[in-house]
Order: sequence, then C-alpha cells, then structure tokens
Amino acid sequence: MMDLDGAMHAGEPLGQGGANASGVLGQPILPEELGHVTLEPVGDFEAGSFQSFTLVYTAGKYGIDDSGSLRVCWRFASDQMHPQFDDPSRPNFTTITASNRAVLQYRYDPKGNVRPWDRCLAIKVVHGFLKEGDTITIRFGVRDQGSPGMRVQTFCEDSFEFRVLVDPIATFNFQTLPQQPVIRIVPGAPDRYLAVIPSERRVGQPFRLSLKGEDAWGNPSDKCAIRLFPKPDGPVAGLPDHIDLTQGQRAFHVDGLSVAEPGLVRIRFENSNGVTVCEAGPIRILREAELQPYWVDLHGQSEETIGTGSARQFFQFARDLAFVDAVGHQGNDFQITREFWNHLDELAAEFDEAGRFLAIPGYEWSGNTGLGGDRNIFFPNEGRVLRRSSHALVEDRSDIDTDCNTARQLFDALAANQEWDVVCYAHCGGRYADIAIAHDGRFEKSMEIHSSWGTFEWLMQDAFRLGHRVGIVANSDGHKGRPGASYPGASLFGAIGGLTCLMLPELSRDALFDCIRKRRHYATTGGPGGRPIVQVTARLDRPGALFHDDPKLGPAQSYPADTAMMGDIVQTDAVEVTFSATIHAAVPIERVDIFDGLELIETLRPYGQEELGARIRVMWEGAEYRGRFRQVIWDGTAHLTDNSIARAVGFNFFNPDRSLTQDSAQSVHWRGLTTGNIGGFDLWLADPYAGTLKIETPLVKAGVPIEEIGFEDEVFDRSGDLPRYLKLFRLPDANPHRDFSFTRRIPLRQAEDTRLFIRVTLEDGTLVWTSPIYLIR
Repeated sequence: MMDLDGAMHAGEPLGQGGANASGVLGQPILPEELGHVTLEPVGDFEAGSFQSFTLVYTAGKYGIDDSGSLRVCWRFASDQMHPQFDDPSRPNFTTITASNRAVLQYRYDPKGNVRPWDRCLAIKVVHGFLKEGDTITIRFGVRDQGSPGMRVQTFCEDSFEFRVLVDPIATFNFQTLPQQPVIRIVPGAPDRYLAVIPSERRVGQPFRLSLKGEDAWGNPSDKCAIRLFPKPDGPVAGLPDHIDLTQGQRAFHVDGLSVAEPGLVRIRFENSNGVTVCEAGPIRILREAELQPYWVDLHGQSEETIGTGSARQFFQFARDLAFVDAVGHQGNDFQITREFWNHLDELAAEFDEAGRFLAIPGYEWSGNTGLGGDRNIFFPNEGRVLRRSSHALVEDRSDIDTDCNTARQLFDALAANQEWDVVCYAHCGGRYADIAIAHDGRFEKSMEIHSSWGTFEWLMQDAFRLGHRVGIVANSDGHKGRPGASYPGASLFGAIGGLTCLMLPELSRDALFDCIRKRRHYATTGGPGGRPIVQVTARLDRPGALFHDDPKLGPAQSYPADTAMMGDIVQTDAVEVTFSATIHAAVPIERVDIFDGLELIETLRPYGQEELGARIRVMWEGAEYRGRFRQVIWDGTAHLTDNSIARAVGFNFFNPDRSLTQDSAQSVHWRGLTTGNIGGFDLWLADPYAGTLKIETPLVKAGVPIEEIGFEDEVFDRSGDLPRYLKLFRLPDANPHRDFSFTRRIPLRQAEDTRLFIRVTLEDGTLVWTSPIYLIR
C-alpha cells in the first residue's frame, strides 16, 4: 500500500448545506473541463454482497499536474468494506493504475473529506502528470488472485454514489465532477420474519397486524415468498386462516382485528411445515384504559445531513416499514440550510396524521461537548426558529444572529422567547451531552441512554448525581435510512437503535408533548424483542402531592394522589411505599433490577435456583470512554475441559461479521464488541457441573470451575472511566417466563429524593428502562 505525503485538506462545495472547505471562492475550473468518470458494472446490487467494480477517471482539459490529486468518496454512514492494497486474496483488494504509467500514491482515510462524504480514497500523482484523455483506473474487489470481491454497504440506497473529486492544478482545491457514477443497493432474501401488533387495546378496539421479512442485515426484503398460518393463543376477530407474503412487497398488513375479552394475546405464525417463524405481541386487552402505549423513534437523519436516503424516504420508512407510531427527523443543525428546514416542515405537516402516525418537527443542536454537547430539540408545530450551534457547513449566514453556540445560550434563548412548548433530550452520539455544563429542566425533560451508538446509562447517572428530575428515553439516532428499525450493519455503530414507549390518551402531537413533559414513558434497546409491555407503580400509604412539573424549577401545580406511575414527582410524608411492576415480553425474561437512583436495591429473576440447568451464560458489557471511539473489543475463545458443549447460541451479535462459532465439542470462538451495551452467548453443557470453563478476551482471561457457576453472577470487572466487565451465571435449560410481576415495600430516603425505576434484561439481550418515579420527603 502506498501512502500520501502530508495532510489531506478537504475542499468540495457540498450540495445541501455545504461550503467550500478549502476557502476558495467560486469554481476556478468549469465543471465540463474537469474530466469525466465511468463505472462498470452499474445497476442493482444486493446489500452486503461481494462485487467487483471498475472505475475509470478520464482527465479533462487541464489533466492532473504533478502532485495533483483525485478522490473517490462515500458517505459517512456507508459501511462498505475499506479498500486494501496489500493482500490480493483478501476481501476488497483494490488496484489503481494510470494509463500513462505516472506514479500514484494512495491511501484510504475514513475522515479524508468534508462530511457527509467523509470516507475517502485519496490518490496523488507523485511522479509525472496526466494530460487530457489520460486515465486513472481503479478496480475495487479484484478477484484475480482469490479475493471474494468488494462487499457493498449493508443497507439499501436508491442512489449509492462513488463521488469523485479532482484537484487538477495541484492547489488542493478539490472540485466535484458534474456527473457521478451511481448504483442501487437492494435488499436480499428474507433471513427472518417479524410480526408487529400494538402493545395494548381496549376490548373491541380495532388494531392492525403488520408483517415483513428482513434480510441478514435487517433490510425489509421484497423477495418474500411464504404462506404464514396465524396461531393466536386467544380468539382474535378478523384474523385470516393464512397470510401470503409475496415477492415485490416489503410489508404486509391485516387491518380490522379485535379481541372481545380482556387478557393477554400473542399470535404465533407457522409455515406450511408447522414450524414457528415469528410471533406478534404481546398485546394486552383491557376494558378501560386511560393511557395506552405507543412506540416511537424520535431521532434519526437522512442524506441531506449525514444519513442515507431522502427525508421523504425517512418518514415513509418509519411509518410503512418500521411500524412505529411516531418519528422525528433530527438533522445536524450546522448542515441544515433554510431551504431544507422549510422542506422538513413541509414533510412533517404532510406525514403527520393524528390517530395513525405522527411526524414531529425538530433538529439536533450539535454543539461540541465542551459547549454542552448534543441535544435533541422538538417542536409541537412547524414554522419554528432553527437555533444552530454553528453555521459550520451552511454558506448562507443571513440568519447567523439566531445561532446559539453553547447549550446554555440555547436554553436562555428558548426562555427569553417564551418557547415553553419546546422539549429537549440530552444524548450521546459522536459528541456527547455534558449536562454538568448546561441543563435546564424547563425544557430538557429526558436523557437518551440508548441509540445505535450504544448504551449510555452514565448519562442518567450524571443526572442523578446532579439532582435533576428527568425521564429515560431511547431512539435510533439512525444514519442508515431505517428509523424505527435501525440495525448497526458493519460500521462503528455497535447496537440496534432504540425505541421509546409513550403512554398517551390518544395519538396526537399534543398528547405526545404532554407525555414527554410528564416523563411517562420507558425505553428499550430495540430489535425484534424490543416492544415489551412494562408497568410500574408506587402506592403511598396515604395521599401525597403529585407534580408533573418539577417544583424545584418554579411554581408547579399539584394533585392529591396515593398512586404514582413512571415519571411522576410526588411529595409525601410516608416512610415507605409499595412498589410494583408487571412485565409482559415477547421473549423470556432474564432478570429485573430495581434501582433507587444510583443504588441497586435488588435483582429479581422470574425463575428460582431449583429451575437452573446445564445452561451457562457468558455476558460482556462496556464502553471504552464517553467519546466517539468508545468500542470495546471482546473477541475471544472459550474452552471446556472434562465436559462437552451440546449447543452454543450467541446474543447481540448484530451482523454476520461478528458472530459465535463452535469449533469443537469443547471450544467456541467469537468476534464481539460493545459500545456500552451487552453481548454474549449461552452454552448448554453435556454435564451440568463437570469440568472447567476457560475464557480469553483482550480484557479478561479466566478459568472457572463449572460447579462454581450458579444463580448469582461471577463478575470479572475491568472498569475504567466507564464500566467494562464480563460475567458468568447459570440459567434454566429452557426459560418459560415471559410474564413477571412483583411487589416490594421500599423505604424512602429522608434527606433527598427516592428515585425508583427498573431495568429489565430479556434473554435475547434487549434492555428496558422505566423513567423514575421521584418521591420527595
């Protein structure tokens, strides 16, 4: 591999919200004089498949001078394999040659150009030059000596672009060619099927069943060809005998279903051989329900900023293919032009339909962490002021007077302009929110503690330490055009995008904003098992004063109450409360942790020690630090002595690149990473108690006798600034517990808030957090 000398200085005019980062004004060379580029083959290519491409740049009027350069760039969100130039037998072997034998130096730099076209193959002419008509030929995925080819990105895109820029006069002023090569990334065959129904309805209230197949990378597939036979565990009116999923469609719906009696219903779907391929539910049917659960993803981006696909496709996917009830577009403010801001308003107004689907206006205030860090800003209506953290990639400076460069300035501006209807979340993406620098509870109602970037419980822990009374949410922060069903693919994103369940009296913007202000919601890490029903209550021995607004922040109305739900703030002279929770999940429940703020009160499991069997769980969790490069690598091996492995199954291995492999009856190996979230695997052993399990990972090397692995966790703690640990424990061979309820008496703190919430861990690796109930003595 050859390297470029010196630093690479980005400098292209961007289309949506772009600026010429080289500082050169205008276009020094006419677009038609820059040359042209061709790509072979073009057309449709399956997401995540291996292909070979030949890209040929033909020099224009000025050629390329000695030390001039060419760049081929891809979007930040793209996760196609990086070009490599050393091993012709490995994936993505790439060759680069000049037709006149000029000497070229080249390298791949994931941050080598202006965002969103960050990913950059940089080519420099270092000996000789190109004249008009000379060519540079790049062969991606050369298969001549055994390479399988180049793996294209793992998510769908109608116009995947190989964006070519040229610096013909060696001034480091890169210009974009007027015509760019484009291919289409399409879904593969279905690898799994998913079925979704609402989490709750009243008796006789109609609801929709939605189904889809997803390929190995999580893309809704249009190649389904299967007949499914519904098998409900209770009568469901309107449910057909069978449902045909046919090619050409990516989603299938059955409307007008209802249930006539209270209860809990799940619907299994079998294929023609009687094998269960997916399940919908659970759905809870009640005679009366003041509040009902609705599932939302309020945080994602499209290609106009740093995501994939158009903003229109963003809203369409959430509604039609992710089957969520509401979505919010949250583009980086420093990339949003006034034209795009107006377009987002138009789309939000168009897609918003009370009772069916909500589209929430807003943006991501994207200040550097030292200035307060990322915040999500939500408006209940269109036509609002965009207060940017900067104009970094916006050329039009006519509205720069509305910029708020720090989070403190942002909150002050909202207050000064009486924008009390605005709500905000603190979140962690590339930049992270530092709520010690700035927080205003009048606007900032919750902490986003999970997204595609990972899991960030430390953000909520910061809020507890600082005494803030906020809720817990999770969203996707998706960049791959799949809001509401955001898989990480093969990139630096280490988790499935999260979802938040809002408790609403109706599906409307007013109800949604009221819910967020009252913190009446819970968060999940998303995924196929990520829509459980969770209810928590605190019952007081005698009535207290219930607040929806934090009385620390100013005058707040209160209501007499002897029961509180998630998010409520209650002032009481009680000494204890009765704390209760009920969970109904699609997959077995592994544990429930009860917290009072930072303190773990108790860990409950729905099974007892007498139910434990020959299944051992190995689980890892953690993040390196709070910033962008937080990945913890858990690649490793496990070896069993004096025993054998009957079966091995991984969880939270999110793509085929990182998986668990059983090598023999005694050993497994894996490739795994976490970004604050959890992952791991289960081993079913031939003998429940014989032998020793030896584990080796970059952080943990340990040997544990099997007989010592039991009900409680065996923890190997390698924490640094943030938790990083591996733990072992035993599970039932088959855990039947998908429903779990408990009640506990919990004493209240005397001098500070008692902050009660639960974290639920499901066997498939899904996590759930309820917003705290704040009890004030």
